[in-house]
Amino acid sequence: MTFDRARHVADAVLFEGYLLYPYRASAVKNQVRWQFGVLAPPGARSGEPAYATTECLVETGTDPVLDLRVRFLRVRTRAATREDARAWDEGATHEVDACVPLDGGEDGREVPFTVAGGTTVEDGVTYTGNRVDGLVTVAAEPLPGPYGLVRVNVRVANRTAGHDPESSRDEMLRSSMVATHTLLRVSGGAFVSLLEPPEWAASAVATCRNEHTWPVLVGEPGSRDLMLSSPIILYDYPEVAPESPADLCDATEIDEILTLRTMALTDDERREARATDPRAARIVDGAAAMPPEMLDRLHGALRYLDGAVTPGGPGTHAGAGPDQVPGGAPDLPWWDPGQDAAVDPDTDTVTVPGGTAAKGSRVLLRPGRQRADAQDMFLRGRTATVAGVFHDVDGGRYLAVTLDDDLGADLHQWHGRYLYFTPDEVEMHGGGS
Repeated sequence: MTFDRARHVADAVLFEGYLLYPYRASAVKNQVRWQFGVLAPPGARSGEPAYATTECLVETGTDPVLDLRVRFLRVRTRAATREDARAWDEGATHEVDACVPLDGGEDGREVPFTVAGGTTVEDGVTYTGNRVDGLVTVAAEPLPGPYGLVRVNVRVANRTAGHDPESSRDEMLRSSMVATHTLLRVSGGAFVSLLEPPEWAASAVATCRNEHTWPVLVGEPGSRDLMLSSPIILYDYPEVAPESPADLCDATEIDEILTLRTMALTDDERREARATDPRAARIVDGAAAMPPEMLDRLHGALRYLDGAVTPGGPGTHAGAGPDQVPGGAPDLPWWDPGQDAAVDPDTDTVTVPGGTAAKGSRVLLRPGRQRADAQDMFLRGRTATVAGVFHDVDGGRYLAVTLDDDLGADLHQWHGRYLYFTPDEVEMHGGGS
């Protein structure tokens, strides 16, 4: 199976939050770890689930076959060493593969797996790990209609027995699957985007149920043979910035800041970080050896976008443009008053659920499921005031709004910086106009 085109992003998911700056075991932020994709043993009371379910759609062709790879970390404890007087939990990578034809000739497949427990010695270091049992279940259901769609269901479950529900979270994690995610590859077919499905597949996409994970297309933009089902919210075709020279275990952060801070560690802090974990040692040593020209590349890059960008689309923040914070003016081919005097944001209206919205209307925000930014959850259900109805060159209409409970709303309005939503992502507040 070939997942090379997805591995860079998948590895970023696997080690997201594995260890945070200042990369020392004694640092406060490293006392509570393993935040993403934890599949706990059954009966655990920590709040983490024992399973994750991925559902996606495949547009089948000739002899369609699904290959998948489940990846996760098993937490194991490294005994205290002479350099580090404390024990430390490290994560070892494990992978489980499966292959299922999608031609309807097979009902499904179950792939049980076990990561053996016990004590091992590697390079003179003693590691202890608990046994972890799991089960991957793959099923494919042809959907009615002329499009040859198959709904694929992948369930990854922790089946480890004997866990004491009264034990600490740290102990629970040693019997868990951490940073669990699934890579999927189809031959003889193509995946359908769940974020931006074609109109003919929208109703089928609405039937897909994903729990504790979310599948997105990966690889070259436009390709549809690879998917990554991730516990971290991503958009289709996510990328790690090409300027990033190393994995800092925080793929959503700014490499330049983390690198400069790591360079500023004292000699004692560097020694402790190196003794904490091999990954921490590589980060510290990599920062110390980074040539100036590579550090210069981290200072910033200007990227040009091909085509129009839809407000709130993949890679954006709560309706802002892709390189802006929420409330920023979007990078869109907006209406120009010199081109079309019949279009005016101050007087135009648009039909929304519950009535007709115009400048001054109060609306409730209902961000749509096509958005891929976690900040949207904080906007859902909040009230806002429409500052104008805008048009793009393709005929799309958007409402520019300011949040009613934003203390800086007047300042945003003065600068002309708004949040933007499509008409179906708002509803009238307190009745239509």
